[in-house]
Amino acid sequence: DGASAVIAPGGSGGLGNLCFKTSTNRAPRKSTEGKPGVELLLRLELMVMADVGLLGFPNAGKSTFISRVSAARPKVADYPFTTLAPNLGVVDMGLDGSFVVADIPGLIEGAADGAGLGHRFLKHLSRTRILIHLVSMGPDELAPVEERYLALRTELDRYDSELGRRREIIVLTKTDLVDAETLEECREALTEASGGAEIYAISSVVGDGIQDLKHRIWSNLGTLEESLS
Repeated sequence: DGASAVIAPGGSGGLGNLCFKTSTNRAPRKSTEGKPGVELLLRLELMVMADVGLLGFPNAGKSTFISRVSAARPKVADYPFTTLAPNLGVVDMGLDGSFVVADIPGLIEGAADGAGLGHRFLKHLSRTRILIHLVSMGPDELAPVEERYLALRTELDRYDSELGRRREIIVLTKTDLVDAETLEECREALTEASGGAEIYAISSVVGDGIQDLKHRIWSNLGTLEESLS
């Protein structure tokens, strides 16, 4: 707020005859040409700023999650690419404060090269402080959870190596659709694939694990604040 930048400098004005007036030449007939300013054809794009960015394949449960933890009401449906534009939601943490979550359209393998819809919104993730990587446990998922996780990690690294090093929380979603044994197997597979990261399991529909995840996100944001101060 309040920042300014010169994108296209204006031209410099020429000198009129008054500048060449002297005591002996009261009415000079001399002047100089001005110089034209810069002309550009610009395309301006809004880049979302948020504390937390939701990352995941289409139908990973991002929109359902943000509608559960905030007042945002994005479109939710059982087909891919339901979200066509980023949605922002404010998560209220009571007297402690709040944080902003950005629901980014689903990414697919090859997004860094322009595949799918989500590639247009990869840039929005660069303006977030923490990434929440949602991995669906839904029955319509064919690839193992660790393969889907690593596929999107590869896209992040290819798009922006700094983004690939951003702090991340991995979350298994739609856990109400699988049994405890399957959930544990997937958790172990993701732990190994991520190099020992802590894995959270939630069901946005039922509400399981939502509060624990909110407090974990809040704790991570607080840690980042301390490291910057």
